[in-house]
This record gives sequence, structure tokens and C-alpha cells, in this order.
Amino acid sequence: MSAQAFAHQAFHPKRPRWLAVMGVACCALLGGIASAQNSSAAAPVWKPSKSPEFIVPSGAGAALDVAARKLTELLAREGLSPSFVVSNKSGAHSISALESLHRHAGDAHTLMTLSSSYGNSLAQNALPAHLQKATPLVTLFREFTTVVVRADSPIRNAQDLIAQLRQDPEKYSIGIATTLGNHIHLGVAQPLRQGGVHIQKLRIIPYKSSAESMTALVGGHLDVVSATTPNLLPYLQAGRVRVLAIAANQRLEGAFAQSPTWKEQGIDYVSDSFQGVMTTPAATAQQQTYWVGALRRVSETREWKDFVALNQWEPIFLGPQETANALHTQVQRNHALLAELGLLPAAAVHLAKAR
Repeated sequence: MSAQAFAHQAFHPKRPRWLAVMGVACCALLGGIASAQNSSAAAPVWKPSKSPEFIVPSGAGAALDVAARKLTELLAREGLSPSFVVSNKSGAHSISALESLHRHAGDAHTLMTLSSSYGNSLAQNALPAHLQKATPLVTLFREFTTVVVRADSPIRNAQDLIAQLRQDPEKYSIGIATTLGNHIHLGVAQPLRQGGVHIQKLRIIPYKSSAESMTALVGGHLDVVSATTPNLLPYLQAGRVRVLAIAANQRLEGAFAQSPTWKEQGIDYVSDSFQGVMTTPAATAQQQTYWVGALRRVSETREWKDFVALNQWEPIFLGPQETANALHTQVQRNHALLAELGLLPAAAVHLAKAR
């Protein structure tokens, strides 16, 4: 699927009726954008005047961390910002990271990774109300979830995994990062569900980062891992793991050229995960404009493009409004699956069944 097709499919949803009832504040993201855009045009041009902080809601070495460090390196190198302080704050539903972000409301010297996990946390109504009001800035790329085993695993392909988990959903330990219900978890649960597996009984083990879950896999402490492409690349290149399936529309290139898609194996599943950047609540129009322009400029550099290609991501640049719309889409699309996994509050499950 092309970036343009992804944008058309993912970023123009109908808002579900249960959204307001659940208290999920995707609309607050859009409201914050509109409010900032209506602020005085006569205000002085804003730019960072001190070293900004970039908050990463995962452990060091994970895909979120790698992307954030390359992005902040290029922002500084291009003269668009003083050098960043990168802070890793892993934890369930990124609450620790979001608390840190919200302590700086209105001060856009603090940025944070925006990923699909945030949308899923909103869909689960897992965030306190005050943490549902960040300001989305941009989407930078689309990423693909994979399901991987050790090279010596008796599990040969996706259909083999599905057949065995149909008989015993608890047979294999499956590592994810970082939170139950996030895009990494759904990236293995959704295709297995389509294959007839009782996904609520799966033995899912969360880790602080996919770097940690991959280490556990090759060390023999896990049977299966769901992760995005950068996290398994060195192990794949060294011949230590085998990719059972990748949630792309077609095979990727390079080291992943021999890795089959779910579609090839009879499961019509393609992930729609993405990464981008958000900033604090109440960011002004001038602050948003500055960062969107700076991030666009970095996304057009050769080094960033090569970095995205190396990690087998699909580049796609979208601004604040379209990025906020993407979160609406994820809330709507993943609600039923999260309910099936038992990861929604009872009231939300009742509303979903009543629709």
C-alpha cells in the first residue's frame, strides 16, 4: 500500500458515537490545534531558545528510541534546534512519559514520540483525562509489525503457528513491548484471530522495549516475538531468527526480501502503525508552525530518507490535522479487537455491544 493510499484510508474516519461517552479525548487533540491556529497572527515568531527535551515512551534501543535519537540529531545538525536531551520513560500506556510532557503545558521545548500505541491507549480509555490533550505535530513514517521466532524453532511458518495455537492458545510464550493492547500486541493478535485462534487465552508477556523482547527470544526465554522491523534486523542479518510473517501489503526489500507477508499465507492482514511527533497541550500556533516546518525539513534530508529505508519503514509526512485524524481512525478500528482481548473497561464493552 502506498503512503498516499494509507493516508486516504487511515486519516478520514467517521467518528464513532461511543467516543464521547467513553470520555476518549481524541477530539481534544483537534480542538487544541484549532485553538492554536486561531491565536493572534501578530504574535512574535517562536523558535526554541534552550535545549529541548524529547521524551521517548520506551526503553533505550527500541525502534521508538532509535527514531527519536536520529531525528533529534538531525534537527540539531540542520541548525533547527539546540541539542536535545532525550529521555526514555517506559511504562504502561506511556503514562510516565505523558505525565512528564504535560508538566510543560504551553512550552513547546518538550516533544514526545507519537505512535500508534497512543491511539490504542485512547481506545482503551486507559489514560486519565488530563493526559488526553497532547498536541500532535506530524506523522513521519509507517512501520510494519512482524512475528518472529528463533532460527532453530520448530515453528516453520505462520500457518504452523496458527494450527498449533488453535489447539492450545497457551502453548507458546509471545513477547511484546511495551503495553498490552498496543500496536505490537494487536500486530500478532489480529492475524491470529483471523486464523481462528482464541486470542484472549494467548500467553502474552510485555517487555520494556522490543530490544529486550528480542534479547529474550534469542536467549531462549520466549518462543515468539511480535516487534517492528528495526528491532529484529541485526538478528535476521546474523541468521539467528526467522520471520514467520510481516504485516505489509507486499514483501519488503533487503534483509526482509525472503520474509513472507501474512497475505501470502492466507491471512488478509496489513498493519497501519505509524510514528510521528507531538508536543505539549496548549502549544501555540507559532510553536506548532515552527516544529512542523523543522520536522518537514529534516524528513527531506538524504540522511533521514536513508535511515527510514534502512529500517524498512514507509515514509509519509502528514501535518497536525491529518495526524490527529489518524488517532480517530485507530480508536474506531481497534475498539472491537481490544474488547475481545478483554482490554476495555466494562462500560466501554457494554457500549460497543450496544452499537
